Amino acid sequence: MTCQRFGLYRGRGIHAIVVDMTTMTVRPTPSRTGSLPGTGPGVRVRVTYFPPNWFAAVMGTGIIAIAAHGLPWQPAGLSVVAVGFWLLACLVFVAVAVTTIGHWVADPAVARSHHGHRVVAHFYGAVPMAIMTVGTSTLLVGGGLVGRDVALGVDVVCWIVGTLGGVVTALVIPYRHLIVGRARVEDAFGGWLMPVVPPMVSASAAAILSGQLGAGWARDLVLGVGCAMFGLAVVAATPILVALVRRFRTGDHGATNMVPTWWIVLGPLGQSVTAMCMLAHAALHVVPAPVAGAIHEFAIAYGLVVWVIATAWIGVAALLTLRTARAGMPFAMTWWSFTFPVGTYVTGSSALALTLGRPVFEVAAVTGFAVLVAAWAVVAARTARGIVSGDLLRLPV
Repeated sequence: MTCQRFGLYRGRGIHAIVVDMTTMTVRPTPSRTGSLPGTGPGVRVRVTYFPPNWFAAVMGTGIIAIAAHGLPWQPAGLSVVAVGFWLLACLVFVAVAVTTIGHWVADPAVARSHHGHRVVAHFYGAVPMAIMTVGTSTLLVGGGLVGRDVALGVDVVCWIVGTLGGVVTALVIPYRHLIVGRARVEDAFGGWLMPVVPPMVSASAAAILSGQLGAGWARDLVLGVGCAMFGLAVVAATPILVALVRRFRTGDHGATNMVPTWWIVLGPLGQSVTAMCMLAHAALHVVPAPVAGAIHEFAIAYGLVVWVIATAWIGVAALLTLRTARAGMPFAMTWWSFTFPVGTYVTGSSALALTLGRPVFEVAAVTGFAVLVAAWAVVAARTARGIVSGDLLRLPV
């Protein structure tokens, strides 16, 4: 991957910022005057750089709460674990949101530059997904602490905001960067899927939300929007998945720090299985029996096919990751790609277990959940270390 240089005004001095897109960090260089106004010669300046991919940490944390709630096997203490991860996801979301706002206030030129960058812009899809992850996890596991009505209200707001934001990212970012920008297959990376997955997250969230609403127009509307979001996500994600497969077959899998993004392919696969199965269950209470039966049959057929593809992709992505790790794969924020996509595989397996009652899906869900928690522990620890040291936020010259 290449680096892109931006200009940032600081007082009367102009400072160049070198942004390394493989690590999503920033390295400031001295201004032409050698230092900022009010500082002496040789003083090193730290410049904050906070791209939208930080919201992936919210997604990767909140999905554990959601996956834990839906596991076919519910051992003692799992509900406590789910509540703990829900609380942590809420805290991380607040911290990331506040830091993002601070970044826009302090360094607006750098923040605005994210929109036009061919790599960073795709990660704006993490924002609506993080919002909906917080909302769904609040509804599923937070009600015991905040009350059902509050949890439902939070989820409704998060679902509306996340759905609208997801439609924007799914339409605007691919159009601007892939169509107008004439992106090439050799430029494809897993992050291309980030803007188009939010509508699929909205679809599964709608199915869960509709189950908490009483009979009436609100429930029907939420379920209808969920079905529409499912269709939008499938249409938007399919050509990108084709481009990614073509890129993968060339043998050029990108820079080592971008290899984890290949796990994002699991996102639309696992999330679509979850959404389709959950929508089918929700439809039983909304549409006539013959229509609900047809949706149920489609959900089974679709879910089985896509689940097999997702399972196969896990093997491919794991082999690629192990090979790259042996050669050296330095930590970067892209490592959060090991969390949320795996979580969607867990929720998809749990949804199929609920739909079909087969042990194979139960085993896949529980095994995947164990892998998800282990991956989260590693990535979260490395992220915390990077925050404490400042390596992930700003680098000295």
